[in-house]
Amino acid sequence: MKVINTITLGLVTATLLFVGCNQDAKPTKQEVVKPNISEDSLSLRKETLFNENVKPHKTEYSKSYAGSGHKFERAFQDAPPMIPHDVTGLIPIKIGDNQCLNCHMPEVAASMGATPIPPSHFMDFRPVTTIAADGEVEKDGHKIKNTSSETLKNVSIKSTHGKLYGGRYNCTQCHAPQDDTGTLAVPNNFIPVYADPDGKSKSRWNGDRLMQGIDTYDSSK
Repeated sequence: MKVINTITLGLVTATLLFVGCNQDAKPTKQEVVKPNISEDSLSLRKETLFNENVKPHKTEYSKSYAGSGHKFERAFQDAPPMIPHDVTGLIPIKIGDNQCLNCHMPEVAASMGATPIPPSHFMDFRPVTTIAADGEVEKDGHKIKNTSSETLKNVSIKSTHGKLYGGRYNCTQCHAPQDDTGTLAVPNNFIPVYADPDGKSKSRWNGDRLMQGIDTYDSSK
């Protein structure tokens, strides 16, 4: 019994010494406790997720007529530019009714004071994908072992010869109207680095850059 009491006393003493040393020790880098972030600050709501009576941020789209609106800088290099003018009566875009083309097609854009649709929108980047009789995947007639290929046989760039590619027809799929209020509740700390000096206002997706490093362009198709 005396031996057990001695062992117990020793363990208690060691524990107290260990705790005391830990209290005096400086926390390591991994032990630094970061402040808690409230759920109320994680979104535009600025309210607890349990509150359903939330007044959303009021959106004020530009009412400027086409050609007169202030253009926002692009969020990053080659980002789809936002629409700086009123879109009342222009959307939704329907099959056979895309009024954006009246001003933004390259052949009329300059005379309308509009940004021309870039060359990338007049190219087909989607290879025709089929399954051969032996079960192999074929893209534009080339057999590949996977959906990607080190020889870039899965890459397809074909001119549409001046006709807007169908995958680009729905302009508002990428281009959205500008909100002029400037009162977004969540700050944006992203700082873009543009690859081109005029990257804030222009796309570099044109000319030879579309095919840079890719030797699969076939203008005959």
